Amino acid sequence: MKQGKKKSWVVKLGSALLTNDGFGLRSDYIDNWTGQIVQLRNQGVDVVLVSSGAVAEGLSRLGWKTRPHAVHELQAAAAIGQMGLIQLYENSFKKYGIHAAQILVTHDDISDRERYLNTRSTLRTLVQLGIVPIVNENDTVATDEIRFGDNDSLAGLVANLLEAEMLIILTDQEGLYDADPRKNNQVKLISQANAGDPKLEQYCGKGGALGRGGMLTKLSAASTASKSGTDTVIASGLEKSVLIRIERDEHVGTLLKSEQAPIAARKQWLASHNYVRGKLILDSGAVVGVLRENGTSLLAVGVTMVEGEFMRGEIVSCLGPDGNEIGRGLVNYNATETRKIIGHTSDMIEKLLGYVDESELINRDNLILM
Repeated sequence: MKQGKKKSWVVKLGSALLTNDGFGLRSDYIDNWTGQIVQLRNQGVDVVLVSSGAVAEGLSRLGWKTRPHAVHELQAAAAIGQMGLIQLYENSFKKYGIHAAQILVTHDDISDRERYLNTRSTLRTLVQLGIVPIVNENDTVATDEIRFGDNDSLAGLVANLLEAEMLIILTDQEGLYDADPRKNNQVKLISQANAGDPKLEQYCGKGGALGRGGMLTKLSAASTASKSGTDTVIASGLEKSVLIRIERDEHVGTLLKSEQAPIAARKQWLASHNYVRGKLILDSGAVVGVLRENGTSLLAVGVTMVEGEFMRGEIVSCLGPDGNEIGRGLVNYNATETRKIIGHTSDMIEKLLGYVDESELINRDNLILM
């Protein structure tokens, strides 16, 4: 990793690693991964942790030997187990003087554009404050229709949401093999491949008894993450200093490369949306000084007019004074709010609206020049 350059990683820990065959959480293992995450942070890598284990811990506390199929029983187990899971993480990070934060999400939180932005903003704020976000599916309220199905998928969505450089999926396997290692001892580890390659699916086995995912869901997560230019590593969490070794570019596990750069992926995603919800007319200063020359965020002070009706998180087109489109992006305020704040500096937003969500009208990470 290049010194001085801040990196963003999403690290996912599975149930098979976190629990002792379903009978309680492995506090010593959690301490080990916590220590590695702290070391990564000290080396300039921001880490968001996606952790399974709540349901498995709940099963242990309830004395249940097998995972139930009834949703309400899974929700009850998750509610009980989440307490122990987060308590262990909090105590472990406290040894290093670091706070952890619990983030529980459902599929609706990612698919809804406004809640997508809210989740993204919360995660980024926590990281900026030096806090380690611990993300899990909100099993206590999720139903069959809105469940992620496994935390592999959740990790892929979080990596996509944050446009992380790397997604690290730690499991009890060394990586992706060309056959199921539990049935064939003549297997070969696949050291590198392209994320989203359909040929890889033939190598996948089924998931374990505690988790919902298998290698197939990990490949799907890698494919999702790759849409924002994120590379994925699938590796064994039991390997010594596995996260540190990955940071040092050692060959660990299976590397699934994204076939496009982050900026190209983001541009493709935004540019593919032909139907924009509204338009922002920019003054010449915003067009030249802010967007084309400096590549910074779009502030309300640089907007002269608003056309159309749109909600927070929807795509709007940015036009110059001549009416030509120069970019498009995800807007942080709805049309009514935007009309009230255009032409004003960011420090006036709270006075004009009574609150402030973001200081920018469109963050540069969500703004694509055409």
